[in-house]
Amino acid sequence: MAISKANFNSFNVTPTASKFITFNSSNNGLAADDVGGALKLISTQTASNSANLSFTSGIDSTYKEYIFKFINIHPVTDGADFSMNFSVDGGSNFNVTKTSTIFQSYQGEGGLNPTLNYDDGRDLAQSTAYQVIMQDPGNENDEGGSGTLHLFDPSNTTFVKHFISDIHEYQGSDYAVRKFLGGYANTTSAIDAVDFKFASGNIDSGVIKLYGVN
Repeated sequence: MAISKANFNSFNVTPTASKFITFNSSNNGLAADDVGGALKLISTQTASNSANLSFTSGIDSTYKEYIFKFINIHPVTDGADFSMNFSVDGGSNFNVTKTSTIFQSYQGEGGLNPTLNYDDGRDLAQSTAYQVIMQDPGNENDEGGSGTLHLFDPSNTTFVKHFISDIHEYQGSDYAVRKFLGGYANTTSAIDAVDFKFASGNIDSGVIKLYGVN
């Protein structure tokens, strides 16, 4: 028989191996630390005609996975790619060697010729260049893009650092574009900073949130 409701006041738990279950302040659910995969907000940056947004703290050995969430990233310049790069020296240099694969799907408002294709113009092969994660979004008031970038185990000093991103944008030619990226930073040094910018022009507006994953 399934349990549909539990009275926390009479819910007995025998702790083992010094593991305790804690409830939230309202006693109506588990505390965040006891929910597997819970996100911990580390920092938030908001663009305002910004040349770039750099995260130079909060990326360390605390978490095995970090997630950047992009919310309505809007360019000053129409048609400029939005890109990222990593640093192993606290943000003094963003020039880590990367290899990546990238593909996209898109559909126009007219409903003609929906397409899924490999983007061989924006992938990297052992390059220190900035990696494109959003392709030339439009700069009209209602355009731009949102999505996520995952960085795995950045403080590990044995393995390369894997990353994946999933970004959706409203492109200037009235297209819905979803871009998928996977790759690795070819370094065994700890990655401790990440930079985001457009290929040309500033970041007009938008928010980037950095989370750690328990």
